[in-house]
Amino acid sequence: MRSRADDIRKRMERRKKERDRMAKPIKKQITWTDDEERYGFDKISSYEGSGDEGNHPLFRKEYFLFKVLASACLFLIVAIMFKNSGGTFESARNFVTKTMENDFQFIAVANWYEDQFGKPLALFPVKDKNEEKQELSPKTEYALPASARILEDFHANGQRITIETSKDAPVVAMSEGLVKFAGKKDGFGKTVIIKHGDNSESWYGNLAEIDVNLMEYVEKGKEVGISTAMEDGMKGSFYFAIKKGDDFIDPIQVIPFE
Repeated sequence: MRSRADDIRKRMERRKKERDRMAKPIKKQITWTDDEERYGFDKISSYEGSGDEGNHPLFRKEYFLFKVLASACLFLIVAIMFKNSGGTFESARNFVTKTMENDFQFIAVANWYEDQFGKPLALFPVKDKNEEKQELSPKTEYALPASARILEDFHANGQRITIETSKDAPVVAMSEGLVKFAGKKDGFGKTVIIKHGDNSESWYGNLAEIDVNLMEYVEKGKEVGISTAMEDGMKGSFYFAIKKGDDFIDPIQVIPFE
């Protein structure tokens, strides 16, 4: 009797195990071969739908932080060099100062581009192809800075001439160029400096008002400012200078004044 009961219990346990085994889902992972792997290439990672910005190929967080840190270190180093007046950093200070004072020759680059490729850069107004290039010579026709007479010639100070005008007379650019400076300058007062394509500069000083902005491209004859009223209140005047390289030259040699 006992043997029969044991036999029934064993059969029940086997059936239970079979039911449990049949009830468990059979998971089979099917791995499909990508086209890249099928032909022997590495699989290309996809960044679609990825919220991890740091893993994007166009943005590397480590590189960005490194650049920020390097920029901050460079700024601190330069600040320390200029804060310390000792002779140890004298050569480094001179190098930084010289580098920051050098101007990028936009006009010269535009002229070179036009010579090489037939048309100017898009940053500058388009010129007539038949327009002749201007050079700093007595034969070149320039726009007079103002209809006036000379009060003080070049030999008085070796830098500029003083021109008398009518009251509130407009002062115009002698030739086309890029405004290199617009503000107050020692010995010149309110001043506009225009750099021309041949690297020469025309200076317009002692102005009552400045009508152009820094890095503005101006045409020949464009108004750059207003002359300053003289003591009598009936006339005006301004300073005019031409600089070639590191030296000022006599404007009368370039522009014919009456």
